[in-house]
Amino acid sequence: MIQAMVDAFSLPDLRWKLLFTLAMLVVFRFVAHVPVPGVNPTELAKLFQSANMGALLGFLDLFSGGALRNLSIAAMGVYPYITASIIMQLLVPIIPQLQALQKEGDAGRRKLNQWTHWLMVPLAMMQAYGQLILFQRSEVFQTGIKIGLTGDALLPTAAMVLSMTAGTVFLVWIGERITENGIGNGISIIIFGGIVAGMPSNMGQTLVTSHPWGLIKTIILLLAIAFFIVYVTEAVRRIPVQYSRSLFRGGKMYRQSGGTHIPLRVNSAGMIPLIFAYSILVLPSTVASYFQAPQGAPANFASHIVNIFGVNGNVYWILLFFLVVGFTFFYTMVIFQQQNLAETLQKQGGFIPGIRPGRPTSDYLNKVIVRITWGGALFLALVAVAPILSRWLVGTSGASTNLMLVSAAGLLIVVGVVLDTMRQIEAQLLMRHYEGFIK
Repeated sequence: MIQAMVDAFSLPDLRWKLLFTLAMLVVFRFVAHVPVPGVNPTELAKLFQSANMGALLGFLDLFSGGALRNLSIAAMGVYPYITASIIMQLLVPIIPQLQALQKEGDAGRRKLNQWTHWLMVPLAMMQAYGQLILFQRSEVFQTGIKIGLTGDALLPTAAMVLSMTAGTVFLVWIGERITENGIGNGISIIIFGGIVAGMPSNMGQTLVTSHPWGLIKTIILLLAIAFFIVYVTEAVRRIPVQYSRSLFRGGKMYRQSGGTHIPLRVNSAGMIPLIFAYSILVLPSTVASYFQAPQGAPANFASHIVNIFGVNGNVYWILLFFLVVGFTFFYTMVIFQQQNLAETLQKQGGFIPGIRPGRPTSDYLNKVIVRITWGGALFLALVAVAPILSRWLVGTSGASTNLMLVSAAGLLIVVGVVLDTMRQIEAQLLMRHYEGFIK
């Protein structure tokens, strides 16, 4: 691997791509430390350590690359763009006009991407306003600063919302520049950079607030999860495909045939089911926390909702497990239906040996994808409940559990981005007759 990295930096064009990617990550980290005016850092730190809001804010902070912890102009990260992309993906199979646009090739995809960017802006503005309202109720802002759309609160609110929206648009722009001029998927690289930057502080906090042996056991469990993630992420089911075509050359007909395979990934849904499940589960406790009885007063209905759906209760983790499994099947089937592999094979003159083209091929592929998705769904569900498993298996609690809450989901992104980036560098080296990472 060391020799492969030396070879990569010895090539001028590949060295430029790597340095450009690193430079964009440095710019991203600078932006992540530009705070929104009027924030009280002490109260903000207390809010992240609170039992009611810590899980929600920790998950959102994961996608902002640590910027939310500082309430910077990049506090939302690229999350609004991810939300807009998911919405567009779910709308394509529903709206016939979007389906027709998707079939137009590169021009249609560029149009859909443009609409995704337009949808991102109002989503970012709504999310920014919602986060500011949430932080105001937690008394995070300095005295005299109010959030609202009327009176004296309008101007500072508009300035904060526009600056946070501009921060998100700027991060998406950086990600697209990385995709075009650097190495890897730019949006994933941005999230990856934020997660990696936050891991040392998380581990340091765990070391300070817990026993060193608990940290060692947590790290061992994280390494085991990382191995598990690599194993499942790289797992594919290869469907054999034969091609038979007729070509006319010089007035004569020639028949060509060949074989290949369709790689169906065990985990083709990626991180999306976890996002869906976390977002739904944190909503009841977050809303109920606004109506919770004050400390020392008798518990009301909202207090029971907070306790039931809180991360310290078993109901939260049981629901999380089954929600992740359900969303994995839902999102996988939506994406798989959009690919329309059976129709594409038939147009290209391909067929699966022993399966008739057309509807039988579609039914066969659906049957296979459902079977292998069980493995991906259970894998994602186990990654999601890794914090409670660590509490049962190695006895972690407190800060170690918070570390697992962030790192278990973060590892899934980190490992995926690292593998994808290594494959791209591998392809660049092989084109130039160098040995890659895997010999």
